[in-house]
Amino acid sequence: MAFQTYANQIGETPEPIHVSEYRQRQEKLYSQLDDNSALILCSPKEKIRSNDVHFPYRTNSDLLYLTGWKDPDCVLLAIKKDNVWTTTLFVQESNIELEIWEGRRPGVEGAKKNWAIDEAYPSESISKILSERLKSVSIVYHCVGFNIKVDNLVENSINSRNRARQQIGEGPTQRIDPSLLISEMRLIKSDAEINLMRYSANISSIAHIEAMKNCFTGIGEWQIQAIIEGYFKFLGAKNWAYPSIVGCGENATILHYHENNKICNDGEIILIDAGSEYEGYAADITRSWPISGKFSDSQMKIYNLVLRSQRAAIQKCVVGNQYIEAHIAASKVLAEGLVELGIIHCSAEEALENGELKKYFMHGTGHWLGLDVHDVGIYKPNGEPRVFEPGMVITIEPGLYFGDWRSDLTDLDPKWAGIGIRIEDDILITENGPEVLSSLCPKDIHELESLIGQSN
Repeated sequence: MAFQTYANQIGETPEPIHVSEYRQRQEKLYSQLDDNSALILCSPKEKIRSNDVHFPYRTNSDLLYLTGWKDPDCVLLAIKKDNVWTTTLFVQESNIELEIWEGRRPGVEGAKKNWAIDEAYPSESISKILSERLKSVSIVYHCVGFNIKVDNLVENSINSRNRARQQIGEGPTQRIDPSLLISEMRLIKSDAEINLMRYSANISSIAHIEAMKNCFTGIGEWQIQAIIEGYFKFLGAKNWAYPSIVGCGENATILHYHENNKICNDGEIILIDAGSEYEGYAADITRSWPISGKFSDSQMKIYNLVLRSQRAAIQKCVVGNQYIEAHIAASKVLAEGLVELGIIHCSAEEALENGELKKYFMHGTGHWLGLDVHDVGIYKPNGEPRVFEPGMVITIEPGLYFGDWRSDLTDLDPKWAGIGIRIEDDILITENGPEVLSSLCPKDIHELESLIGQSN
């Protein structure tokens, strides 16, 4: 029943990114690279969790962005010769015995039929083919650290001092990291990417709502985590985008709390920072609310202050504004509010300058979001804050933290002690102003109080 209830809110399952879009991405990247060059991107190796048990596999986001290929043991090789590119994918071969145990593989033939490439070969053939093809290029665009075998092949090819190099200049002479070029492309999301991110945000929003509805005094942080992550999977996301933060009481004042093993007591605020990953694309949502279902007067004042600051920051997420303007707006509201509440004993202007605000709000207001939860893209190209453009997605997440366990807050009024509030949404920059992709997740106090414990 829950899935049927939420189906209309989530929306229709978005179409996967089409092969033609992967081709367009490749062409845009290749057009920026030198002639007579090679581009090499490798998947990371699978990692052992313990004994013969592996961690869940997640491929290199740049490789995913350019090909959509998710399986391990993969290498993308593109050769540009006379301004014509050939895109090759080295993949795991079909293997019935292994597939019986581990699952089906597209294999070489599947890669040739259904993916944005010109040719495919077994992964085992990479040494011979790559060594031969690098002889025809002068520059290699390659990110090191994903595949030692390929790293060594590239390094040996560049450092080779054989007769052919001396006589005809055969082989590459330099390696360039293509990450920055790809990062700039990934910073602006296509319509297909936005649809996937909106869907992931909807899944995450519903998971947060279910955590609110099923909460009660005495529940464990780990149980709330289970509700949220269970709903990620139930609603179609294969995994979380990052390990969920579920902190109650003083744990809500620890920014990247990860234990999630405390019982939640009456009168405490819980802070949940959790987002799903759908088809590689991350959502990132934080909500803070009282376990009991009712904010105390002190909690309400801090919550409303953080909410006002978030809304002020979101208003700055418009085309043409510098990204830093959102942080400036949020910080100004927080500083003024803390002065008004008597928590800061200087002017708001002084608090912004002397570090007094940073005692309670010590992080930035947001970060890029996409194939990674802390997505790629330089914030200050050429030393100047980046200007918002349509298609960028950024989180807006101001917060205030009053951990009475901290040695620098010994003079904190007890009525604020243990309160940790962060409110985070995912914001798409559009020509018509900011779109809150995570708008399905409630954050007004009356909405929260009407939901908490509703299912009990």
